[in-house]
Amino acid sequence: MIFRLDDPKNNAKNVLHAFFLALGVTIAEPSTILPLMIHHFSDSALIVGIFASLLRGGAVVVQLYAAFHAQAYVHVLPYLRKVFFFRFLSWLMIGVSILFLGDEKPRLTLFFIGLGLFFFSFSAGFGAIYFKELQAKLFSRKYRGKTMANRQIAGAIASIISGGVAGYVLTWYEAPYNYAALFILSSLFMAIGFVAFGTISEPPKEHVSLKEKHFRSFVANAGKILKGDKRLRAQIFVILLGYSYFLAMPFVILNANATHTLTGWMLGGFITLQMVGSITGSMFLWRRLHHYELMLTFSLSLMLLAFVIALFAGSLASYLVIFFLFGVAFDGFKISEMNLVIEIAPEEKRPVYAALQVNITSLGLFFPIVGGLLLNLLESYMMIYLITVFLLLVSIWLSLGLKSKEP
Repeated sequence: MIFRLDDPKNNAKNVLHAFFLALGVTIAEPSTILPLMIHHFSDSALIVGIFASLLRGGAVVVQLYAAFHAQAYVHVLPYLRKVFFFRFLSWLMIGVSILFLGDEKPRLTLFFIGLGLFFFSFSAGFGAIYFKELQAKLFSRKYRGKTMANRQIAGAIASIISGGVAGYVLTWYEAPYNYAALFILSSLFMAIGFVAFGTISEPPKEHVSLKEKHFRSFVANAGKILKGDKRLRAQIFVILLGYSYFLAMPFVILNANATHTLTGWMLGGFITLQMVGSITGSMFLWRRLHHYELMLTFSLSLMLLAFVIALFAGSLASYLVIFFLFGVAFDGFKISEMNLVIEIAPEEKRPVYAALQVNITSLGLFFPIVGGLLLNLLESYMMIYLITVFLLLVSIWLSLGLKSKEP
């Protein structure tokens, strides 16, 4: 079968994957349900921060190793299918452990939740390299921005549905069995998305790198690439600082719950509004904007606005605005982050560039742990909001210095 660049069938499978993945993962959103679920088993803000980091931070340790092998792959889809299967099992394990252990053995339950989140994220470390490689091979520069925005819209719609389901389950079933039901059900939805993307049409890679004999040689060569590419270093630093929003994001919902005692329907409403923000941003902003440096600056600015509002938030209405802005900003940040590294990387070194950026910037995924420590130490939500605002301001200022490669 002849491969077709920007094939609508590949776009459809790309979007289906986003829809069903979001339908599953939204129930563990680090800004809403996940902090409350962990808080059910532990009152420690530090524990909440650690688990929020586990959901995304496990990928850090394997990015370079994945790129070491992927640079020599003509096809990456067979390896991505294995990643999908492992992620499905990890997610399902969380629901099963909550169901059978729950409140009777809270520490053991937390251990298995953490283990599942870590392996779910760990396997994504391999998947992220393969996924970026596929996006670069399947779609042109302009079309890639559109299909990624389409993914965000589909994911947001799925998350709205997921938010409604979560609100129902959280309201009508007692904790922790409501969390168990959410994870088990969502793992099945997730599997559908994995199957859809696993059948995508992948062309062979024309220019592949000769893989080094030893991983340490690869790491040394990757270090030379980082040292020699000033632009790569600059955007990595900006994106890493941009991740400072994770210092405070997981604790906004705890602050809201402390002052308003959120019901299951309220929590589902926050998820829904965040996803409405995601759809709004993708349809009217990110889908139309192909200047990824500007997209990064704008998304960081919207995140900054959300935390400025959080400093003065008192009513539920103000929290609704905050979560709406989270939805708009987070999608723009993710789209720009992925496309920026694709744009500057030579084809044969694309996995290495992607791994370098993701590996270093993913350190920002551990910021919730720092946020939890600061919250325990300072006992003030306002202080971690202020620190986040300052770091985002620095990131925005530095992002203005990134120059586009677009002619």
